[in-house]
Amino acid sequence: MNSQHAAEVAAGARFTFGENWSRFLLGLDENRIRQAEHSLGEMLGVQTLRGKRFLDIGSGSGLFSLAARRLGATVHSFDYDPKSVACTTELRRRYFPDDPLWKVEQGSALDAAYLTSLGRFDIVYSWGVLHHTGQMYQAFENTVPAVAVPGTLFLAIYNDQGWTSRYWTWVKRTYNRNAVLKAAMVAIHLPYLFGARWLVRALTGRLEVERGMSLWYDMFDWLGGYPFEVAKPEVVFRFFRDRGFSLQELKTCGGRVGCNEFVFRRT
Repeated sequence: MNSQHAAEVAAGARFTFGENWSRFLLGLDENRIRQAEHSLGEMLGVQTLRGKRFLDIGSGSGLFSLAARRLGATVHSFDYDPKSVACTTELRRRYFPDDPLWKVEQGSALDAAYLTSLGRFDIVYSWGVLHHTGQMYQAFENTVPAVAVPGTLFLAIYNDQGWTSRYWTWVKRTYNRNAVLKAAMVAIHLPYLFGARWLVRALTGRLEVERGMSLWYDMFDWLGGYPFEVAKPEVVFRFFRDRGFSLQELKTCGGRVGCNEFVFRRT
């Protein structure tokens, strides 16, 4: 799996999310962790996850696996990117060393057999991940059996904006081709993706980014995040409705660039 991932990165077909997350962890503090806990509990409508099994598909930095574990869940984290696995492992080492209730490993959301082997979970969480697999709808399908009955599925998927989404697909593909094009994409988009956003947040008193994340590292995640797929909220809703899920919570990005968040219940 490591060699396959490395080949995709070398071919410009995949962004190295793990490298970005490893830098994000250098500035991770208690305040950001508490923000992550709050946002997770708020969307799920709970204050504790004690007694729950939590699957983090595409754990990235490991921040939300950590949040779930601190809320009391038994956690299983996996990611396709080996450096993301390393980030999640590092957070486990820092906060829950040798904890038998938090397992971290490498795996792929496109590997149906692997997901089936994990069993079923009370909460399956995949925030901003499945649209980066290159086969988003297959990843959706593979996720379904992992959700217990009853159980909860918490997803965040990029919003389909038509031609705007096609533009960002081109940007992301270009960013990953070589170092020169990467620098060019950063230079072109930095004033908007970081400068303008920072200024608006500063003027409105919202410099603290939601979910404990970072404007700076989110910018690189957005510019480089490839493969890249999108879906309208109603398309995601219908996909899971037709497989026995009911929508419990929805937070859209208001038709703008970003992710729509869905909490489904399987009964």
